[in-house]
Amino acid sequence: MKQYLSYSQEVQEAMAAGKPVVALESTIISHGMPYPQNVQTAREVEQIIRDNGAVPATIAIIDGMIKIGLSDEELEMFGNSQGVAKASRRDLAYLLATKQLGATTVAATMICADLADIRIFVTGGIGGVHRGAETTMDISADLEELAQTDVAVICAGAKSILDLGLTLEYLETNGVPVVGYGTDVLPAFFTRVSDFKLNIRADEPKTIADMLRVKWDLGLKGGAVIANPIPEADALDKSFIDGIIQQALKEADELHIAGKDVTPFMLGKVKELTEGRSLDANIALVKHNAVVGAKIAVEFNK
Repeated sequence: MKQYLSYSQEVQEAMAAGKPVVALESTIISHGMPYPQNVQTAREVEQIIRDNGAVPATIAIIDGMIKIGLSDEELEMFGNSQGVAKASRRDLAYLLATKQLGATTVAATMICADLADIRIFVTGGIGGVHRGAETTMDISADLEELAQTDVAVICAGAKSILDLGLTLEYLETNGVPVVGYGTDVLPAFFTRVSDFKLNIRADEPKTIADMLRVKWDLGLKGGAVIANPIPEADALDKSFIDGIIQQALKEADELHIAGKDVTPFMLGKVKELTEGRSLDANIALVKHNAVVGAKIAVEFNK
């Protein structure tokens, strides 16, 4: 197993010194944003984690290896490459065996972080149960990973293009705690609120770190979702975004877009209809998650 892991010098030194390390995914770089904004944002997010007392480990699949932490050159190359494969659990072995470039999704990043003994992972939002999943069976592998892999995911909730109610039901069935960080309701990525109440709230990083320690001490397998709302100043209005999602869903239906094509279509449509404001919100919420994630990692490491 360890023969597939390659650590950056920064991460290697941090681990040797017993410093807190925070995992970051790479799909946001290759599939989430255009170049050069993607590389710039990735660098800024890494720096935010350092500024808050932890060490960033951006994870990606490069040349048959799982890279735990990317050098500046690797980050630049990765952000500028065309046709990078999106890696989830099912794709990891094939991409490593064929030495292809792979960007890790939430699920794959959790697996790789777990292999490297990194317990705290910062991302934008998690995948979930898609609208209409009762007929399509379209459920993100992220949820199954959260059920079985011991990594906490700090995110701004899940995008409201998903079925948020069913997403919470699925997580509950699998015993995955969903913790509202300073909130009693599930944040919905671009907005701070949704119609769904959470049963756990924590207002301090230490509370979350203590909970995670106890959870894993007890041998309760699986991760946790730490739902951290987008900052007030950057949030989009709930009724505005809900209206756009309804419009995009209607268009997808009229164009007979189905299955795996729905999400990219919806996200593209949301970006277009918000005139790029959704991308600004996306960058802001990832940076905010990095602050909270680093603080949790520092507490968890004590």
